[in-house]
This record gives sequence, C-alpha cells and structure tokens, in this order.
Amino acid sequence: MSSELYADGIGEITITGTIVRIDLMSLSATDRDANNNPTPVFRQRIIMPVDAFANAVDLMQKALGGLVEAGAVRRIGDMSAAAADIQSTQGGASNASPNFN
Repeated sequence: MSSELYADGIGEITITGTIVRIDLMSLSATDRDANNNPTPVFRQRIIMPVDAFANAVDLMQKALGGLVEAGAVRRIGDMSAAAADIQSTQGGASNASPNFN
C-alpha cells in the first residue's frame, strides 16, 4: 500500500555526521500567529544519508530547471533582472541617486 503526504514546505534541515533530517511542515488549519496567518506545524521527517541527500538536491535542481524553462516558476534573480531591464528601457528613475550605481 502506498501513502502520500502533503507538505507546504520544509521547516528545518539538520545534518548530524552522515545523516540528514528534513522536517516537513504544513500550515495549521486552526493555529494562527499575531497577524492571523496560519502557523507552520511539523508533519513528518525524512531521514537519509548525506549522499542520498546530495542526489535528491541534484534531482530537485533539475526539476526546478524544467519548471523555470516551462515558465511555471521564476527565480528571484530573474525577477530582479527583469525589473532592471524594464527600468532601463523606461529611462531609469527620475530620482535615482548617483551614489547607488
């Protein structure tokens, strides 16, 4: 029998010697922070050897590359470069300081 687990993200990664522990978290349906946002809650832990973790990171980077190429996600650096391109084609900001070139 196969089981699936949904996670909103990774809460923490801990490396102890040759073992990596990845804590998966999801947003609570009931617990809220001071701004009324759902708080992250620990759900499950993945434990693997360092070499398996390195292989997993490589595989995830390849998957991310495919998502970027398909236009499904954008890298933060790409968004900054796009904003700079837009600003330069519009003649730059009129109040730009020469101290920040």
